[in-house]
Amino acid sequence: MQKWLVPAGRVLYAIGLSSIGLMHFFYMNFPWVVIPDFPAWLPFRILWVLTIGAALTIAGVCILFNLKGRKVAAWTGVSLVMLVLIAHLPSRLTSQYAWVLGAWTNAIKELAFAGGAWIAALSFGERRDDLPPWLERALPLGRYFFAGLLVIFGYDHFLYPKFVAVLVPAWAGSAVFWTYFAGAALIAGGIGIMVRRVAKLAALLTGAMIFLWVPMLHIPRAIADPYTNVGNEWASVWEALAFSGMAFMLCGSWRGED
Repeated sequence: MQKWLVPAGRVLYAIGLSSIGLMHFFYMNFPWVVIPDFPAWLPFRILWVLTIGAALTIAGVCILFNLKGRKVAAWTGVSLVMLVLIAHLPSRLTSQYAWVLGAWTNAIKELAFAGGAWIAALSFGERRDDLPPWLERALPLGRYFFAGLLVIFGYDHFLYPKFVAVLVPAWAGSAVFWTYFAGAALIAGGIGIMVRRVAKLAALLTGAMIFLWVPMLHIPRAIADPYTNVGNEWASVWEALAFSGMAFMLCGSWRGED
């Protein structure tokens, strides 16, 4: 199983990242997960939209086909962390909802995407001399960025149960049950990924769960509402695909090290 989980996870992550990049060209705008509020004082907005969209798309392609994949993935993670610090953090801290956990959703997602890039970098193999030492030491943080997202989003299911319950497909029945079940599963998955004894199993089960949500939940919602909030539902499709890929990469490459 390990032989195919890592490349399969890397494919899912790369497709998710590239698709988020391509959304910039389709909507001619920033998906909220990338930049929530573009600074009004910065000129050439469309140029920035196209440049960042192209960068994300190319990064995904390089990771997908291993075109200097390890190096590209590592620096993509740095770039995404910078976007969190430059775009998301000031926007959230100056918002009237700064202390509302739900308002930080996209910032947390982008930080997890950065973690996914570092997970992908590690998945290409052993340490090399193509990265500066500080960046090499930062790569293992990717696992914790992703695990943190799982725990926080799991907690959101208990904090905002009415909102989450609306997302559950009618055919699944008992929306309240699935809301709390998924929340508990996400929290367990996030904590499990950080615990060596169960990390591999936690990553596998979490990846499978999130991957199943793509056809069961996200794609139908995206088809029904493809345009609202800069295609937020389609962004959710690619995010879930990438998150499942992160989990599969972690499972496939896990050997018990910190």
